[in-house]
Amino acid sequence: MTHTPLTPVFVGLRTGLHLLFGALTALVIVRAIVTVEPARAAVVVLAVMLFISYGAGGYLARRWASGIRWPGYLWLGVVSTQWMALVWLTPEAAYLVFPLFFLYLHVLPRGWGTIAVVVATMLSIAALGLHGGWSIGGVVGPLVGAAVAIVIGRGYRSLAREAAERERLVSELIAARGQLAATEHESGVLAERSRLAREIHDTVAQGLASIQMLLHAAERADPSRPGIEHIRLARETAAVNLTDTRRFIKELAPASLVDQGIGAALRRLAETQWRTDGLEVHVQVADALELPMHIQTALLRIAQGAMANIVQHAHATSATISLARDTENVRLTVADDGQGFDRERVLAEHAAGTSDSFGLTATQERVDQLGGTLCVTSAPGRGTSIIVDLTLEIS
Repeated sequence: MTHTPLTPVFVGLRTGLHLLFGALTALVIVRAIVTVEPARAAVVVLAVMLFISYGAGGYLARRWASGIRWPGYLWLGVVSTQWMALVWLTPEAAYLVFPLFFLYLHVLPRGWGTIAVVVATMLSIAALGLHGGWSIGGVVGPLVGAAVAIVIGRGYRSLAREAAERERLVSELIAARGQLAATEHESGVLAERSRLAREIHDTVAQGLASIQMLLHAAERADPSRPGIEHIRLARETAAVNLTDTRRFIKELAPASLVDQGIGAALRRLAETQWRTDGLEVHVQVADALELPMHIQTALLRIAQGAMANIVQHAHATSATISLARDTENVRLTVADDGQGFDRERVLAEHAAGTSDSFGLTATQERVDQLGGTLCVTSAPGRGTSIIVDLTLEIS
């Protein structure tokens, strides 16, 4: 059994059921021994066999595959047959029907379990009436026991379903948290790499380029001056170092963006990772679109997060990614025709910190870091649209 907060409850109920069955079986055996009856030997033997069968079934149930039910049905048939034979011999065996009620409700499907409880109740009433005469207690007792067993059995199943659902939600939460942590770690690494690339480009690379230009100017101004070979060597060394620096910048920035730009990167993802049955992805980005590398990296990750939600949850047939810029601003739009969601409820949960929309949270944090704005438009059955606006720093 998977351990959940309700596991002690289940263990307690099952332990109590086993103890009740053992105590009632012992009562039947002791009653048969104390009372002088012609069939007391048969009663003792049958009671012992019933107890052994019950215990063996409980032990073997742990080794039966959860998807195979017929061993449980077979075991329940054997136990029920032995109980009916025992009831035929002694009326005290009728009390064993109460723990049997729970077995029927637990092992059999819901409708069949209730039918089995009703049939066992009728057999118990008949046995008590035939052995000791008909009485109100002999009729009402089994009926009340059956009603209580059905109520408790349904409560047990409700608790089991709740525990399974809670376990599933906890597993999904742990998986989502791990995925979010990995995504945030990756985003942090990429952001730091992009920052280092910008810093190296704006300082070291620019400085080396200036040194190279100044040395080249000095070399051309007086080619015959003493020590010109040292100036030439310094210029060539600066040129080599500038080449190495530019190579470092390319290695720090995402390769797909450096080599081809964000438009080609998005189109490649649309043809590979986002290609699924029934979903068509359109990318509307100009190949000549020029953006700072850290902006390209951020927009690429935002688009990846939005498309991951579309692929996993939206049940959409079409999605569109568009990217456009003017002199000072850039806008990313990701829209789909999927099932959508209740925007007001999700945003309220997001504001209260109770939302499980980790992708939306990560996107909002990334946009906030860049000083931009995020607009989410959605409604049930009407798709979703995510718009990110960023302001570019014009130098």
